[in-house]
Amino acid sequence: MLSRPRSEKRLALRHGPTALLLLALVLAQIAGCSSNPLSTAPRTIEPARAADSPPVSQNPAGSVRPLAGHAAAAVFDDGTHQLAVLTPGPDPAAPAGLTVVGQAPAEPRSIALPGPATALTGDGRGTVYLSSRGGYLAADLSTGHVERVAVADAAQVDFTAIARRADGKLVLGSADGAVYVLTARTPDGGSAAVEGRNKIFARVDYLATQGNTTVVLDRGQTSVTTIGADGRAEQALRAGEGATTMTADPLGRVLVADTRGGELLVYGCCSPRTPLILRQAYPVRGAPYGLAGSRQLAWVSQTASNAVIGYDLSTGIPVEKVHYPTVQQPNSLAFDEAADTLYVVSGSGAGVQIIEHAAGTR
Repeated sequence: MLSRPRSEKRLALRHGPTALLLLALVLAQIAGCSSNPLSTAPRTIEPARAADSPPVSQNPAGSVRPLAGHAAAAVFDDGTHQLAVLTPGPDPAAPAGLTVVGQAPAEPRSIALPGPATALTGDGRGTVYLSSRGGYLAADLSTGHVERVAVADAAQVDFTAIARRADGKLVLGSADGAVYVLTARTPDGGSAAVEGRNKIFARVDYLATQGNTTVVLDRGQTSVTTIGADGRAEQALRAGEGATTMTADPLGRVLVADTRGGELLVYGCCSPRTPLILRQAYPVRGAPYGLAGSRQLAWVSQTASNAVIGYDLSTGIPVEKVHYPTVQQPNSLAFDEAADTLYVVSGSGAGVQIIEHAAGTR
């Protein structure tokens, strides 16, 4: 199925991929608890990745602030008006770094983390959460205090993705393909309790939430799947030819970068009246990878050409509104809605680019 021509894939996507992929997920669950010959891992392809960006050929728009390390993720915190940037350590076992970038002239601050971290999300009120081995880290952006929280019965699990639902519950994804929904901490203040666990993926690479629905991106299966508030898998769809990144926007959409297929995928979700559905698929050249959603525009970076584009999605067909040259390797994007400021974070150590009035509002 993964080797079919692009035209056939598009036809399949429009005429029933949900049922096919859900059937595969159900069979994987059944096989996992029986001796049936189907008891194998989900079929996968080689995961896509960002292009290795060339040296910049134009001066980046806006201003650029230095950043130590190669960033892996970034999130803007509305409560403190600061950008939090995750930079992994030199090897998987080394402590990661967390850099907090505020408004100039304040210098970026570093928060020491007690161990490695793989992804981050925030509550919008001054705290960011980072997935790690065996649990997660909670960092207060104002004080710099970091707390390590273990997940019950998951000491050896490598968590690779993290998101926060509208009800405040954290969701973690793992390298072995499981999604954990966490509840309150145990009475002794130790480990976090697990409300539900769903192991139906090859690997959980990205998580995003709309309300209390979680959307899972599996790069190996190049698929997106919704997990309901009750922790059960709902709809599932193929995501292009090689999806890599995903984010949710303030208008209820989920944006996915199909880096191998060269497309921006826009999904509608996530309520009983709005099941997971592919609403728009628009060609984007230059190995699209970094994503950020806002009320006005959807932001997509082109890692093969060091650029970022803002698309208006309101007409049903994405319309390019703005185009900016960026720092090298623009892998991570974040957006400050109140200030109309776009942050472009380099994955090669070229710093944090700050583009004010990015969408053209004043």
